Amino acid sequence: VRVLHLKENIASLARLLASTSHGGFPVVCRLKPDHAEVFQGTIKRLELCMLLENEHIFEPETNDESFSSSHPLSYEKITVEKLPNLSRLTMLLNCYATDPRYQQLFINLEPYINKSAMSVQAHFSLQHAYIIFRTLGLRHLTVVDLQNRVVVVITRNDLMPFPLEERLRPQLAPQ
Repeated sequence: VRVLHLKENIASLARLLASTSHGGFPVVCRLKPDHAEVFQGTIKRLELCMLLENEHIFEPETNDESFSSSHPLSYEKITVEKLPNLSRLTMLLNCYATDPRYQQLFINLEPYINKSAMSVQAHFSLQHAYIIFRTLGLRHLTVVDLQNRVVVVITRNDLMPFPLEERLRPQLAPQ
């Protein structure tokens, strides 16, 4: 699972978007330095792309937790149906991934994540997960363990009948 952190490096975020086609990502954070990273919510690929087109929200790394978002973008600015200029975004991602300046810059994802994103426990019923997917029209469903750590992300493709049957066949076959 490719997870993001509340405070994400611009260069690594650009490399992630350039190297994957995932439509959304779970966002995690470490509540205390000695604790595991726990699920906080999700953010869509399109929203990340729109954020990266607004360089003024990038901030230098700070050692304290007071990572501010003094001027967060409005909801309308980051929620789009499709990218306005794909070639510009491709150029930006390449620049961010290769230019050393962006290794030192970060973005605070906290104001932009969906904190009410659905998640289920690792031993949740497959049938109920399918019902949730269909009823709520989800694209992603994060699966967490008992400590709320991200285990996997289920997508619509994972719940398609034929691939699902193929994956379940070894578990259902008599021993």
